[in-house]
Amino acid sequence: MKTTAQTLRDYRGPALFSFGFRPFFLFAALWAAITIPLWLLSFLGIGEIPATIFTRDWHVHEMLFGYTAAVIVGYMTVAGANWTGHFPIAGRSIVLLVLLWAAGRLAMLAYPVLGSIAALIDALFLIVFAGALWREQFAASSWRNVAPCIIVSLLAIANVSFHVTMIVPDISLAAERMTIGLITFLIALIGGRLVPSFTRNWMAQHKIKPEPAAYGRFDMAVLGITGAGIMLWVVWPSAAVTGVLLIIAGAGLFIRLLRWRGWTVISDGMVVVLHLGYFWCALGLAMLGASILSPAHVSGSAAIHALAVGAIGMMTLAVMTRTSRSHTGRERRADRPTLAIYGLAMAAATTRVLAPFAMSIYSELLVLSALSWSLAFATFALVYGPMLARAWKRKV
Repeated sequence: MKTTAQTLRDYRGPALFSFGFRPFFLFAALWAAITIPLWLLSFLGIGEIPATIFTRDWHVHEMLFGYTAAVIVGYMTVAGANWTGHFPIAGRSIVLLVLLWAAGRLAMLAYPVLGSIAALIDALFLIVFAGALWREQFAASSWRNVAPCIIVSLLAIANVSFHVTMIVPDISLAAERMTIGLITFLIALIGGRLVPSFTRNWMAQHKIKPEPAAYGRFDMAVLGITGAGIMLWVVWPSAAVTGVLLIIAGAGLFIRLLRWRGWTVISDGMVVVLHLGYFWCALGLAMLGASILSPAHVSGSAAIHALAVGAIGMMTLAVMTRTSRSHTGRERRADRPTLAIYGLAMAAATTRVLAPFAMSIYSELLVLSALSWSLAFATFALVYGPMLARAWKRKV
């Protein structure tokens, strides 16, 4: 079996497909920029065809399993080398995985015609990548980083469950909650490593003390409560105990964020955006708990979008911009276009979360949020697309 280095040396195709993060970050951004306006056409009742294809289920599925799953896979193709010593996929196999992802997107557009065949095609992407992760994990000597393998496997199961809703409609919302919960926990877990690590590195370079608090029992307890609260939300979404645990989890994540001293890195946009993404995660969980305990005062939709548009949107963009610059030989610095991307994403999250609290201008805020979201990802594709598509010569 070839080593990763041999696989990369033998690869002679386009630079875009040399590493997994390159095509998946670019295509995920393009898909994110396109899908929201398409869904908005359906939501606003513009045309008969959009209402048939771009349904709420399509919108939810494509944001979670089209866009977000692509970013997760793109990131894990790079991070996997740190966990196991090998890239889970590299070289030509990247092309196959991208084709599986693209086939899933086309199949979902043809869902009204293809039905279960579309579901089968779409499900293959995460199943194949989960298999690649487990293969490398079994080959590694350490099992300390098995969590990502489990989470991707659960995402694959959640995707299958989403499609099964055609047969058993009652589990539809449970599949959605499972997916949002898994991605949220992934942000809490891996973001809880990235945010303090990059903050600590920046502070060390600028000789600023004290450093972010080290990972300890408090962090373990907060992650445990977060996981428990999310699991209860999936299976018991209306219970008071679920609401209480989610509020405690949100408060715990916010305290973790304060312990990382984000205000000291305000001059570095690429570090600040990580803190903002984690803030949305904490806020979203707290709002979700509050919406269970007091639905008349806190909108459940606002809470979900604090997680989906705020936490997931901001954190994925933070990872995409930083990884793209770092792994194409560029300085890890947020230039003006990158800061504009972050600002547009923040505007998209803020207006989407505020919309349910301002029903008199609900549609206007929804359109503004969709426009901001699409501009953020279109700008990413325009600015970062060329660097992702060009080769960077390095020893492997």
